[in-house]
Amino acid sequence: MFTVFNTALSGLSANSTAIDIVGNNLANLNTTGYKADTVEFQDLMCQQLAGASATGQVGLGVGSADSVKQFTQGSITQTTGSFDAAIQGSGFFVVKDSNQQLLYTRAGNFTLDPTGHLQTATGQSVEGWNSVGGVLNSNAAVSDIVVPLNGVTPARVTTTMTATVNLNASGTAAGTNGTYSAPIQVVDAQGGSHTLTMTFTKTAANQWDYDISIPDADLTTPSATPLAHGTLTFDGTGQLTDPPIATGTIPVTIAGLADGAADMSINWQLYNSSGALVTQFAQSSGISATSQNGSPAGQITKVGISNGGLLVATYSNGQSATVGQIALASIENPGSMLAVGENNLRPTAATSAPAIGAANSSGLGQIAGQSLESSTVDIATEFTSLITFQRSYQANSRVITTADQMTQDLIGLIR
Repeated sequence: MFTVFNTALSGLSANSTAIDIVGNNLANLNTTGYKADTVEFQDLMCQQLAGASATGQVGLGVGSADSVKQFTQGSITQTTGSFDAAIQGSGFFVVKDSNQQLLYTRAGNFTLDPTGHLQTATGQSVEGWNSVGGVLNSNAAVSDIVVPLNGVTPARVTTTMTATVNLNASGTAAGTNGTYSAPIQVVDAQGGSHTLTMTFTKTAANQWDYDISIPDADLTTPSATPLAHGTLTFDGTGQLTDPPIATGTIPVTIAGLADGAADMSINWQLYNSSGALVTQFAQSSGISATSQNGSPAGQITKVGISNGGLLVATYSNGQSATVGQIALASIENPGSMLAVGENNLRPTAATSAPAIGAANSSGLGQIAGQSLESSTVDIATEFTSLITFQRSYQANSRVITTADQMTQDLIGLIR
């Protein structure tokens, strides 16, 4: 009979551990990326009372309760954090601690330190790939992601420009409404801006001469001739016919810039996919739009994580560029990893080798930018389990009380 005490004590111990597991789940109800633990029990070997029959076996209680982490998908919540990221599907973020050991986590509430290193909320470095010369190589080895906070995107020289212009059909040569000028801005190779002037002069019915000039101050040696000169011819419906669409690009060359920038070769495009950009209708001459593909140099003004785990930098000149990408790791048996705190998991000898790659490739999940994965703890389930384990604990306590009373009765018979 005395084995009943050990049996009941094993039940008390196991249910006490189970309540600890439930308590830990509830404590992490709001922990980003936390995966809830479930409780598993195993019975202990039986003692054989008589013979070899299975009916003669009596169990010796329950073993220690096991905590088994369930790697199910948590709900995805959108946030306003520029460096928040959530994994939709399988995979883990790869981080590195101060001992240079790789750890794995589902928590994507990242931050950027003053030196541009992408880190977890507790200071581990986030691993991935940095852009080199504007190119990302997700097949290379992972390293700490570092955003070049003082990075400058180089200037982009203007090579094409367009102007949507209407020239007044009722204008007269060398007379009323016969001349029109409009500015267009271009950018040189050093990022300097220059304002060109497009001047149109009517010379005959359905015919206008054009001149493109630049201010003398922008050149080391002022030129007496325009940058470009020619004639535009229209048909009776006001549509441009010469230059024709097949050769509807006019070269504009700018040489000897005073700021020392390289000479510029610009193509003035007179047509787009919709037709001619320069027309002649009986309306006031005017320009409705201009465009050019150059941009000045710019510094980073904003960085954020976009879908796919890409770190996209926005520059002061309106340009944007991908400066890094977060890596994901696929682990076949994640339940073999140990929780080491701070939302991190450490592989053990039983853990399969992680396969590291980019999001949404080789079976890895997608990374959602400006989002976080919620804990998988279900409060209703945990409360139900809490009540169940509490009742089981009380039942085992009652067994001990009953066994104790029976022992006292037996001792009383001896006396």
